[in-house]
Amino acid sequence: MSEVDRLTEAIIGAAIQVHKRLGPGLLESAYRICLAYELRKRGLEVVEEMPVPVIYDDVKLECGFRADLIVNGQVVVELKAKSAIHPVDKAQVLSHLRLLKFRFGLLINFHEQRVVDGISRIVNGY
Repeated sequence: MSEVDRLTEAIIGAAIQVHKRLGPGLLESAYRICLAYELRKRGLEVVEEMPVPVIYDDVKLECGFRADLIVNGQVVVELKAKSAIHPVDKAQVLSHLRLLKFRFGLLINFHEQRVVDGISRIVNGY
C-alpha cells in the first residue's frame, strides 16, 4: 500500500469517526473543524481553508477559492453537507488539484446516513 493510500485511508477513517459522533445534518463548517481536529489527534498535518490562487499570464490572482483541508501537504479534502453530490462538486476538487499542483483529493459528503456512501476519490491526471 502506498503512502498516499495509507493517508487517504486515515482521512476516511477520521471522517467516519466524526460522522459517527455527529451524524448528518450539520453545517459543512462544523464537519471541517471537527475533521481537522480528529486528523491532528492522529498526528497528521492539516491546513484549513487554504487559498487556491489562479495563475493567469504568470500573474497570481486571488479569486476567493479555498481548499477546505490540505492533509500532510499531499491530499486536498473538500467537504460537503448536502443532499446530493453534483458533477460540479467533483469538478471543483479537480480544479483545486490542478491549481495547487496536487495529485490526490477526497470529496466527502457528510449528509449521508453512512458517510462512506458520500466519499469520492479524485485523481488529477487520469
